[in-house]
Amino acid sequence: MIRLLPLILLFALVGCEQIDTGNRGVKIHFGEVDEKAGSLPEGLYWYNPITTSIMELNCKLQRAEGEANTYTRDIQQADIKYVVNYGLEPEAAHTIYKTVGRDWYAQLVPQAIQGVMKQIIGQYDAVDLIEHRNKATEDIKKAIADSLRQRHVIIDRFEMINIQYQKEFERAVESKVVAVQKAIEEQNRTKQIQEQARQKIVTAQADAEAMRIKANALTQNPKLVSYEAVQRWNGILPSFMGSGTIPFLNLDMKN
Repeated sequence: MIRLLPLILLFALVGCEQIDTGNRGVKIHFGEVDEKAGSLPEGLYWYNPITTSIMELNCKLQRAEGEANTYTRDIQQADIKYVVNYGLEPEAAHTIYKTVGRDWYAQLVPQAIQGVMKQIIGQYDAVDLIEHRNKATEDIKKAIADSLRQRHVIIDRFEMINIQYQKEFERAVESKVVAVQKAIEEQNRTKQIQEQARQKIVTAQADAEAMRIKANALTQNPKLVSYEAVQRWNGILPSFMGSGTIPFLNLDMKN
């Protein structure tokens, strides 16, 4: 037992910490972050538990959902639900722990998102925000990423999954959309009627022009009158009472 005492004391004075894959360790010596050690990569570490401790920070990409309340340019309240994929720069884990703490997401990310969304959403009218949702999303993501990059936070994805306005405004927008659709339908119907009228006019003009050409041709060449009569004759001679010859056509086509 006496021989084992030094070994027991040795283990009592030695701590062990394993840093898992995707995480980084922060070495704390006498309550202060050991900046010389930096961010400890994955692996197994031995240390003196009396003077030192090792904190482990998750540096993998993580997903979070949140809500933001803001106003559009035309003073419409917008309640927006969003999803964000975020992560910590591995090499800056010790800096983040020293300046912000272990709960760095709650201290940095939601505030940055809220500020950026108020700024960008405020540039859109409520209806335009719906129409240009993709562009607004991209602008918000870029602004958030630029802002948090200075704090060693990575933004991999941002998406507005729902935009909700006050019920009164939504009903007004719905009524306006219905009115616009009806106006478009009436406009299309008017264009259709106008086109039908135009086609009738064109047809009538074409018929009149054809009749004019035909009448002019008959006037210039009397034989065409006989030709037209032949084209229309059904082959039956007319029956009538009386004497004399039967008038019909002069079929002398020599001249």
